[in-house]
Amino acid sequence: MQELEKLLGEMRPRLHRYCARMSGSVIDGEDIVQDALAKAYAARASFGGLENPQAWLYRIAHNAALDFLRQRARLPSMEDEDELALLASPDAPDPEIAATCLRSFMLLPALQRGAVILRDVLGHSLGEAATITGSSEPAVKSALQRGRERLRTLAGGPDEPALPAIDAAVGARLIAYVDGFKAGDFDSVRAMLAEDVQLELVTKLRRSGKSDVSDYYGAYAAAVRWVFAAALVEGRAAMLVFDREVSLEEPAYFVALEFAGGQVVGVRDFLYARYAMDGVEIRTIVTPLGSTGACPTHPAP
Repeated sequence: MQELEKLLGEMRPRLHRYCARMSGSVIDGEDIVQDALAKAYAARASFGGLENPQAWLYRIAHNAALDFLRQRARLPSMEDEDELALLASPDAPDPEIAATCLRSFMLLPALQRGAVILRDVLGHSLGEAATITGSSEPAVKSALQRGRERLRTLAGGPDEPALPAIDAAVGARLIAYVDGFKAGDFDSVRAMLAEDVQLELVTKLRRSGKSDVSDYYGAYAAAVRWVFAAALVEGRAAMLVFDREVSLEEPAYFVALEFAGGQVVGVRDFLYARYAMDGVEIRTIVTPLGSTGACPTHPAP
């Protein structure tokens, strides 16, 4: 199964790009990708006979995204394919759509959303998009037209979904956590961890419990290349990490944080999953070395 594992590694950034737009979140998109990869590995017995393994993986990711959205009750109703097939649509990709705010995709029905992402963001043909979404090609073509029209109407308008805000107490704890990194005071950072804290170094490892997670901070304590800033990533508490050797304006990656009762209960570090920077929405709370406070959507590094 080395061939499958190699393909999963190669396609992970592209699958994330799709799932992040299906879910409206780079963080939730990673959850969906992990679920899709697990399902693909569980179905590995059928891998050898596939004519198009990439389309197979996208189909698994598409269905995993729909499952996620149903569980979150965030899935707009599907449109009737016979009605969609009556409409015509240009076949060429629209590069402007690829820059659309991730949250705006959430206002599209699932077929429109999938068609637009697959065609305009990922560059798939209409036939490939039909295979991945399990729809007819005329329906995908029509859904693409409607989805594009809807996104152009929404762009920058009042209907664009707003980012959530975080509680003031959580914001204060976030700043204290990041200040510990800035000062190199990792004893104070470790003191903030809940006994049952969960750590995920995305694509690399998971650890549970304060004693096991504490070792994770050793690498940051020894490093000198990083600069840190408290931020909201998609409205969630996070720490931005800047690379001194590359840029103090554009973050290299982020660490998503979860707080409960004043303690850190979840740490999700995207050091090895920088593809999550593609399309992410960021607003800094404390700025590193005088950089700007508001960060727009960032492209992939």
